[in-house]
Amino acid sequence: MLAAENQAGSHPLTEKEKLARIASNTWPIRYVFKSRMFRNDPHKEAMRKKYGEITMLDFPTFTKETFPGVYHMDLFSGLFGDMDDDSMFVEVPIHVGDVYRTTTEFDPSSASGRKWLDKLANKMEQTGTKCHHISNNAPRDICELDPEKRRTGIAVAKKWLDGAAILGTKSMRVNSGGPRISPCASTTTDYPKNDALAQYLANCIESFKEMADYGGKVGVKVTLENHWGLTANPINIRIIVDEVNSPWCEASPDFGNWEHEYLMYHGLADLAPYAHTNVHAKYWNRWKDNDVQRSVRIMNAAKYTGVFALEYEDGPWDGVEGAKHLYREVLAAL
Repeated sequence: MLAAENQAGSHPLTEKEKLARIASNTWPIRYVFKSRMFRNDPHKEAMRKKYGEITMLDFPTFTKETFPGVYHMDLFSGLFGDMDDDSMFVEVPIHVGDVYRTTTEFDPSSASGRKWLDKLANKMEQTGTKCHHISNNAPRDICELDPEKRRTGIAVAKKWLDGAAILGTKSMRVNSGGPRISPCASTTTDYPKNDALAQYLANCIESFKEMADYGGKVGVKVTLENHWGLTANPINIRIIVDEVNSPWCEASPDFGNWEHEYLMYHGLADLAPYAHTNVHAKYWNRWKDNDVQRSVRIMNAAKYTGVFALEYEDGPWDGVEGAKHLYREVLAAL
């Protein structure tokens, strides 16, 4: 694999071409956003004291000023909307582990939500920026055993695909849903078998087929990120994308979202041929070996021509500083 990583592209990219392959990302700077999330997070006060407070409508200008030459953006669903206007939000029940709670999330199908999306689209046009990808946590239960929950999750995804189309978005992540840790195989009289995992995969494939068909109609790809649950294992992402078999469904790998260190580069190499539009170039101090440039080279070796979104997670810098570090690292490796 090391030899493959060092393969040169067809021609050296110009500085302008390199910058066109980079996207800013709202996730690393989420604490400076006026939002309905992260209300009690200790990072919030320190980040706002240093950088002030912004909204999603400010992010296009923030992108141009913070990352010179970058005009693509990767936007997190939880930061959409006017936080003071309840009419564009809906109540959503959330179940994580043994904890149940209710939250409010942006509804792109609401009348006020559509007007807000138009505002964001106008702001992007004014600043020369583009919403390249939406990292979306809103659609849930995509592989759930309960068909009604699955239908609800797919319906939410379709609403967001419509909203993404208003913004001219190229791709949108949809989480697989289901258990946060995939079910394990069971002991049998001969060889272990995992019927539970197979059922979740079957449900996920069926759901992504429907979402990909809808995405094709509105011009937005649906993607699977190595996030958690089924998609923590890169082979499951490959299975789903292969079975869906649509140009509107692909992988959007993340450099750091892995369950163990051996997947850092081997898992990324497995997913690289399945990615065409967006990846998360991540630094995360969860891992001792976090070579961002090596990960970019793995994508280059797979002839990836899409965008690298700067998704700093945690480490020695704050979110803005970490994203700037990634900006330099990706530029150096392209």
